[in-house]
Amino acid sequence: DRYERKIFRLCCSLLRERAQAEDAAQESLLRIWKALPGFDGRASLSTWIYTIARNRCYTAIERRRESESLSDEAVAVEADAAHSTAAAGDQDHLALLRELVDALPDRYRQALTLFYYEDRSIAEVAEMLGVPEGTVKTNLHRARALLTQRLEKLGLADAALWLEQAA
Repeated sequence: DRYERKIFRLCCSLLRERAQAEDAAQESLLRIWKALPGFDGRASLSTWIYTIARNRCYTAIERRRESESLSDEAVAVEADAAHSTAAAGDQDHLALLRELVDALPDRYRQALTLFYYEDRSIAEVAEMLGVPEGTVKTNLHRARALLTQRLEKLGLADAALWLEQAA
């Protein structure tokens, strides 16, 4: 019970699709339950649990990649389409930003989503993703740089545009 919501949030941030996240979280909980007698304590319980959940998500991502591939060109077309409607208002800008975040490489998107959208600390993100804190910081830096670069290409990198939308 203590980890159920945390596992689900991790699965949501990694998979970005609620139905797949629910499946992965359920599979994770079953695997954790079955494997609990074999837990040897070399890692903390939470690290062990997050590792199982993370691996279930990575398996689901790999299956999804095998069945569908989204090229960078297709992502650019989607972003352009979203940009063309972005002038309509605040929600459109947020939708465009979400699309740009979704188009980031997985390691950057995952760190950014957990840190900003899930409001996790660097240490929590590192534990949930099973990487050192320095890697999380690097991935966040690179994610922000890529987003800035993509926003510049769309003519939306000026912070004042986003501040006006927030006001």
